[in-house]
Order: sequence, then structure tokens, then C-alpha cells
Amino acid sequence: MKLFITGIGTDVGKTIASSIIVEALEADYWKPIQAGDLENSDTNKVEKYVSNTTSKFHKNAFALQTPASPHLAAEIDGITIDIHKIIEPKTKNHLVVEGAGGIFVPLNNSDCVIDLIQPDYKVVVVSRHYLGSINHTLMTIEILKSRNLNVAGIIFSGNENKVSESIILEKTGVKMIGRIDNEPYFDQNIIRYYADLFRENLLML
Repeated sequence: MKLFITGIGTDVGKTIASSIIVEALEADYWKPIQAGDLENSDTNKVEKYVSNTTSKFHKNAFALQTPASPHLAAEIDGITIDIHKIIEPKTKNHLVVEGAGGIFVPLNNSDCVIDLIQPDYKVVVVSRHYLGSINHTLMTIEILKSRNLNVAGIIFSGNENKVSESIILEKTGVKMIGRIDNEPYFDQNIIRYYADLFRENLLML
């Protein structure tokens, strides 16, 4: 199984969700594009949170120095992101692929994050509650479906909001995998706790 983890925007909890999914499935992890914070990259964070010994952590296709939208970070670094040079790592294991920001974050003048999602990927959308998040979540899922991409599930990040969650699930028909509460911190134990909670739903995707 190949899962692509995307969010309704930046800083909604994709990396924590990716860590939980990697741990639950003992999957491999790959972030094709990392922009900025290379010494504490999302790959480093996931590797730190995951405690199983099966998962492998694959190298970024592009590791950019500047913490900015990938197209701008690449321009500042003096390169152009060519999506044809982004080659999925070979593995016989489950693969978790983490996007960058939301689906329309630009990679270059023509391609966006959504263009990294392959037909055989199952997409997991991470949604965080804030004013406007219903709209952002519904638009994200609608756009993914319009591209005939498989939206397999949704993870809510943050404290429960029954009104928002119920309308999103009703309007989209997408399966809820689970909710990640506003924890005071995350470590391997907490990631394992959520992995155990989510595992059955993930295996049914």
C-alpha cells in the first residue's frame, strides 16, 4: 500500500500524522521535497518518533536550503524542481509519502504538490480545525476527487469539533481514520499509542 499524506494547508499536523501511520504499518517513509530546516527535517522528525525497526527512511529527491514554498526555495537555491527527476524509492514494504503544505503549493511554474500524487496512491488528508477549515477541507477533497485520485481517509488534528467533523464527513463521504488531540508533546510512546488506535482503520483503506 502506498499512502500520500497531504494537508489542507501548512502546519496542520502532516508530519505527526505521517509518523503515526509509519509506526502503525511499520511502513517506509519518503518526503520527496524538503524546503528548509535540513538539520531537523521532516524525515529526521519521523525517524525520531518511530520506534519499530522495520521502517526505512528514504532520501529527499530535493533538499532545499530555504524555508519557503518549494518553487521559491528552489529559485533561491539556483535550481528548478523537475518532477520527472522525482523517482519513487523501490520497496516491497508499505510506503508513506508526505507532501509539502497543501495540494496547490507550487513546485515550479507548472507543477504543484498534487502533481506528485500517482494513480496508485491512496491519499490521506490531514485537517485541523480553525475558522475556514471546513471550506479548505472540502475544497482539498473536491479537487483531489476531480483528478480521479483515491481519497482514502481523513485524519483530524487538534481537539474534537463535532460540528465541523460531521459536516465534512457527511459532505465528502470520506472515511475518518482517527483524531490526533492537542498533546502537550509528542514522543515515541505517544506515537505508538496513536498507531495502535489507527492501525485497524489504516489496514482497511
